[in-house]
Amino acid sequence: MLGGLIIGVVDENSFMRRFEYANQIEDMKAEIKKYNNQYRHDMELLNKMKLNPTTIAKIARERYFMKTDDEDIFVLSDDENPVENESQNETTE
Repeated sequence: MLGGLIIGVVDENSFMRRFEYANQIEDMKAEIKKYNNQYRHDMELLNKMKLNPTTIAKIARERYFMKTDDEDIFVLSDDENPVENESQNETTE
């Protein structure tokens, strides 16, 4: 009886550890699914870039705020506290 209790609770193959391992496996499966979806998305984007050169310009404009000489870029933010207000609050406290 005592041996079963020790093996079931304290041992490295205990029920608690098995439960923890099962949770880790589920988390890792979810992470694998997330990375597979990201991989598919990136491969589609890569194929678009290979087939259509204007896609490269579109991505450069959207992600890296690049522009042509005759364009202006406006970056809009929906932050409640602008950076300027945060630095002023820190100096007054």
